[in-house]
Amino acid sequence: MQIDIKARKVEPVRQTYTHLKERFGKDKPASRYQEAVMDVQARENFHYRPTWEPDKELYDPSRTQIQMADWYKLLDPRQYYYGTYCMARQRHQDSMEQNFKFVERRGLKDVMPEEIRALVLSHVTPLRHYEWGAYLNNNQICHRGYGTSITAPAALNAADRVGNAQYITRIALLLSDNDPAVLDAAKQAWMEHDDLQPVRRLVEDSLVTEDWFELFVAQNIAMDGILHPLVFDRFEKRATGEGDALFAMLGEFTVLWFDEEKRWADRQVQVAAAESPENKALLSGWYGKWRDLAVQAVRPLATALLGDAGAGAVDELAADMDARMQKIGLEI
Repeated sequence: MQIDIKARKVEPVRQTYTHLKERFGKDKPASRYQEAVMDVQARENFHYRPTWEPDKELYDPSRTQIQMADWYKLLDPRQYYYGTYCMARQRHQDSMEQNFKFVERRGLKDVMPEEIRALVLSHVTPLRHYEWGAYLNNNQICHRGYGTSITAPAALNAADRVGNAQYITRIALLLSDNDPAVLDAAKQAWMEHDDLQPVRRLVEDSLVTEDWFELFVAQNIAMDGILHPLVFDRFEKRATGEGDALFAMLGEFTVLWFDEEKRWADRQVQVAAAESPENKALLSGWYGKWRDLAVQAVRPLATALLGDAGAGAVDELAADMDARMQKIGLEI
């Protein structure tokens, strides 16, 4: 008996979904990213209005003063959806696990300068609570925002904040031989230490910001733009200059994350500002307000981490962030 196996080409009945055909054209194949985010959010046939905001629909663009003709212009330049996001974070996780294993295998924690170790435990470890506040804020952006292309990456950003907090926790436990008391001390410092109270107040003020796009600017542009490079760039360079490579190795995840997070955050503001002069004025005002608050809040922390160089470092970071915002169209 002879069996002949022949290849046959099966043509798909259609190339894409109906709502994507309406946006991109008939039978134009869509990318996985487009399928995951474009026009996914419900827009009609809601069963009820939320009892906590009866003047709004469940998904309502009026929850921000920003106006967009098409909210799906706010795209993620990384084109993250659940699959690509998980693969990217897995690569980062694998790299970080190797770093932690290397540090433990070589006993590098034992050669960290004592002053640097003390600062990491007393002033960096409490920032796990800052990351928790950022987690809440990005979930709020996801909850109140409009358009899946911005709310979905906000949810992914919230998950990243938990990751940042967990890595800060792991660093503290590594430096303390897994003594959980350092975490209790860090929480106490977050609640009471004078150097951290302005940052804590800034986080708590952001938690009650109702306009979700203002919250986006506050958290993902202004607050992060000052605090993250202060700790994971300027303080890291100080530690490295004093003979410690440990903090740089163990903080690598947050550095890589912040570099890509800036691309996403800047792109949202750039597109929204280009939509109309009114948007640009709103965004510029929000940025100026929260930048000034962030600069004042981190000054005591910067002095604690960098000594006399702290004030100058904060001013330089603010100037760098201003240049970033001017480049994407805001008025400083």
